[in-house]
Amino acid sequence: MLQLSLKDIRLEQTPSNKQEAIRSIAADLTEKKLVKSGYVQGMLNREAQNSTFLGNGIAIPHGTIDTRDLVQETGVAVHHFPHGVGWGDGNTVYVAIGIAAKSDEHLGILKQLTKVLSADGVEERLKQAKQASEIVALLNGDVQFEAEFDASLIQLHFPASDMVQMSAVAGGLLKNTGCADSEFVAELVTKQPTHLGKGLWLVSSDKQVKRSGMSFVSTANDCEYQGITVKALIAIAACNAAHRGLLDKLSQLVFAQQQEKLLQADAGQLVALFTQESSSETPTQSEANRGESAIFKITNSHGLHARPGAMLVAEAKKFESNIKVSNLDGDGKSVNAKSLMKVIALGVKHGHQLQFTAEGPDAAQALESIGLAIKSGLGEH
Repeated sequence: MLQLSLKDIRLEQTPSNKQEAIRSIAADLTEKKLVKSGYVQGMLNREAQNSTFLGNGIAIPHGTIDTRDLVQETGVAVHHFPHGVGWGDGNTVYVAIGIAAKSDEHLGILKQLTKVLSADGVEERLKQAKQASEIVALLNGDVQFEAEFDASLIQLHFPASDMVQMSAVAGGLLKNTGCADSEFVAELVTKQPTHLGKGLWLVSSDKQVKRSGMSFVSTANDCEYQGITVKALIAIAACNAAHRGLLDKLSQLVFAQQQEKLLQADAGQLVALFTQESSSETPTQSEANRGESAIFKITNSHGLHARPGAMLVAEAKKFESNIKVSNLDGDGKSVNAKSLMKVIALGVKHGHQLQFTAEGPDAAQALESIGLAIKSGLGEH
């Protein structure tokens, strides 16, 4: 995984327009001997073909496929524009991440960066940054905006005989994913959980927590704690305010007496309930059954980098329907097909299969059009 360092960052840059910004970034890449001098024209040509603006004040200028032979080593140059640079179509960029990539390894770079930069609040923090260390921390994901919660933090139908076992498993999940250390688990099993109703319980701790996160454990056969049924336990590891969004959603469900939504959900549905993303279900599961669904293979030789990704998103935006896409050869998580950041973050390479699900009045038409666009090469064939 790419880890940025202080030498990758240039603060307080003040180009008058995006072309000047790109030339400056290209010069930086050249000075670092990541690319040869002619790479700048490839970067300008790429920008002319399709904007590299991702959203949230972020752009990722990079070269065209035919200038990849000018790349000597994969790397990045990050330029910071505290006053903003117009990037076309009314968009303003505060941080541009110039990318030099020899092959499709840049998809991994994009996947990491877009996941970090898609979090709420990152843009303003980047805009206001005064030190390179602040930007490095933000781009490397060291500053947490959203608490950890995914399928790796879920254990369904565990054969627990008491609450101590439930707490140990819930704490172990958070420890195994790097959110907390052993002392966190030890404290969790000694704490008295709170009953949220209908067999759903909550326990939390801030002891030896590295990153805020949440785990969910349900029982195979209901056990009891203090004479009350235990169907599931939610554990919170907290070291900052990142977990508050998850607690807010939990509070809303409990207030509406909808605990059953959590108790009856599978792992993908649980993630969806708390993250507001569609679940990571496969085409044979319930999400596909709720709308039109189709699978298409990406034939672009370098996968879905910025240009074909933008073409795909533009095609999806033509339709009213809600369209989700997942990379069946990746983590399988469904994201909004109308968000370039989310689509690029899927890390789609040549030959990967994408699952599209559309719900709405023009769902079938949308999938047909997307399929044709992918077949035609998304502007590259």
